[in-house]
Amino acid sequence: MAEAQNIPAGSTTAGAIAVAAESTVATRMSAPPSFDVADFPVPNGREEEWRFTPLARLKGLHDGTAVANGTMKAQIDAPEGVTVESVERGDARIGKAGTPVDRIAAQAFSSFAKATVVTVAKEAVLTEPVRVSLHGEGGTTFGHTVFDVQAFAEAVVVIDHTGDGVRAANVDFLVGDGAKLTVVSVQDWDDTAVHVSQHNALVGRDATFRSIVVTFGGDLVRLHPRVAYAGPGGEAELFGLYFTDAGQHQEHRLLVDHSAPHCKSNVVYKGALQGQDAHAVWIGDVLIEKTAEGTDTYEMNRNLVLTDGARVDSVPNLEIETGEIVGAGHASATGRFDDEQLFYLQSRGIPADDARRLVVRGFFAELVHQIGVPDIEERLLAKIETELQGSV
Repeated sequence: MAEAQNIPAGSTTAGAIAVAAESTVATRMSAPPSFDVADFPVPNGREEEWRFTPLARLKGLHDGTAVANGTMKAQIDAPEGVTVESVERGDARIGKAGTPVDRIAAQAFSSFAKATVVTVAKEAVLTEPVRVSLHGEGGTTFGHTVFDVQAFAEAVVVIDHTGDGVRAANVDFLVGDGAKLTVVSVQDWDDTAVHVSQHNALVGRDATFRSIVVTFGGDLVRLHPRVAYAGPGGEAELFGLYFTDAGQHQEHRLLVDHSAPHCKSNVVYKGALQGQDAHAVWIGDVLIEKTAEGTDTYEMNRNLVLTDGARVDSVPNLEIETGEIVGAGHASATGRFDDEQLFYLQSRGIPADDARRLVVRGFFAELVHQIGVPDIEERLLAKIETELQGSV
């Protein structure tokens, strides 16, 4: 089935409501989570969680001056076995996967008019992806979407962001016991768009969650994927790729909260940057709580700087509260082209510009092929090729 609608901007009514959230962890890198905007002071840029973000480019999302005056055109294409609902904010599924951890997420939570809930029925195995297309038509909008994948179901969800505007949203993923969910979130905005979003995943017992975040467009994009476990045996893979052009700010801040025993997580994000004042930020937090014996986790960030004038801030963090784990580690590296790779290709008759393109395509290929949706993979490879035209 397909559902197309124009989603008006949400009201700005104060919205602190009682929601039984499953994930309320705060690390040393973030403020205590809350649904109430008043619990978060207006950031000034000196706070740890805001020091990399150019606040003036948030168009008022961070200080309450942003007015909900825009429109987001939405279309949801859902195969059989999926239901799509528009629900009031009192629905028990809203906020269950996680609580806002910064002022913008809390503002988005209190400002949406109605939430969209997409449910994959118990034991349903989808043969086609659920596709959500969000196209900004200007102005400021707030939103909240819940994907409820029930026990032993299997689904792929593709969320595609295009157009222009200022967008603040929360996206929840409820992954039932034994379920498998793959989510592909593509940020292909126009160059003037602003997008700030918190992604909350609650992974059930023996469930599998895979997230692939792809960021190309926008003037400023700040995404906050978070994973928590509702039972033992859960697995989470968080992959991401970003291509940051001149003047763009792209920020990805991740948290994996291991609170249940015998769970796994693997994080791999890769970025390429080109042009003056291109700025990418990657923050990777992994918390292993006292109750999380048998945890196996690793996180990695790699960045390829293609031109002068670009900047990367990459900060992996690992907090371990129990020694009874299988393994834990992290890695981060930023560099320019590998001269040996270029020399090898050129020595075999490949022109320098083509050699550089091959190196970058190879750098991203591992993550692109994790998507598993052929038309999206082809589109992203074409997008990478287009971006590379300006770097060589």
